[in-house]
Amino acid sequence: MAHQTINHDNASPGGAMPIRKWLAGISQLTLLGALLASGCTSERSGEQGNQAQQEKHSSAGKPVHKEVGEASWYGPGFQGQETANGETFDQKDMTAAHPSLPMGTKAQVTNLENGKKVEVRINDRGPFIENRVIDLSGAAANKLDMKKDGTSQVKIETKAVKKTRAARKSAKTKTALTQSRSKAK
Repeated sequence: MAHQTINHDNASPGGAMPIRKWLAGISQLTLLGALLASGCTSERSGEQGNQAQQEKHSSAGKPVHKEVGEASWYGPGFQGQETANGETFDQKDMTAAHPSLPMGTKAQVTNLENGKKVEVRINDRGPFIENRVIDLSGAAANKLDMKKDGTSQVKIETKAVKKTRAARKSAKTKTALTQSRSKAK
């Protein structure tokens, strides 16, 4: 009679042990792949992607910011006062106050009631009246033919601001500092 010897260390009912080992190995490889993929991204590559996207929109002529709402104007009572960016307000300049657009942003404002357009530079914060989206200088309000009524429905559109040489140099310096800090860790 022949004896059959079974090694109980490697055998399991239905061959479940090899499948478990295989699944565990696949899980570990998947986790390792996910960790490696997430480690390949960086803050800088995200910034470059955003910059490229903004430049793409800008070069295609598409607005970066688009907003519709009620505009008002301000003038004589603020003449000669300091604006939020430190300039002296001149109601004869083509400027405007906006609650969130960056200072220096150039915005095209279209009066939706008559189709007239004007380009203004954001140099102040406001308006501080509910449901208003922009406060225009007296000169800008004149060009939009809205000064008499005081308010008008407008569309505001901005395009990406081209970086100056100084701004690009500053961005490079910040990137270099970020990289050196990352290496120090």
